[in-house]
Amino acid sequence: MSKSGKSIVNVVLFEPEIPQNTGNIMRTCVATGATLHIIGPVGFDIENPEFRRASTNHITWADYTLYDSWQDFADKNDGEYFFMTRYGKVPPSDIDFKKASENSEIYLIFGKESTGIPGEILRANLDRCFRIPMAADCRCLNVSNAAAVAIYEVLRQLNYPGLSFKEEQKGEDFLEENYSYDETLRRKRK
Repeated sequence: MSKSGKSIVNVVLFEPEIPQNTGNIMRTCVATGATLHIIGPVGFDIENPEFRRASTNHITWADYTLYDSWQDFADKNDGEYFFMTRYGKVPPSDIDFKKASENSEIYLIFGKESTGIPGEILRANLDRCFRIPMAADCRCLNVSNAAAVAIYEVLRQLNYPGLSFKEEQKGEDFLEENYSYDETLRRKRK
């Protein structure tokens, strides 16, 4: 969280089409304390009970806002925008998110599953485009996986603000307290 109590990391989905991807990203946002921004039109009904299932009910805890268009989103959100695209020329690890977060919120923008972020938006922001390195014969990762990679890179650089380094729900010593040690199950190490 920032000093103002707002999330430092904001995830922006441009016209998402697949409810399961949006649901997975919503869950990641809840787990990381990120704010989710969804730019319409959306390819599914976010109020539909099927979407609630796709988000594994994380919509209940998610901090999210819906927007009518890119312009509607841009008019209401000032900050440092970064665009995930296969045409980006640097990995997210090459971006100094710590410096970017010093005076502003960070917005990680992901495009729709079928066509990505419109080329005119990317062209106007070439210095803010990044990609996840991958094998040459692979076109792209699933958007929910790509979002998780990028979110956690930002958080790694910021030393995971507000996140727990231990198991909070069952207790950090859950395994030691609930399972006995069996030497035969231990993997041999060389």
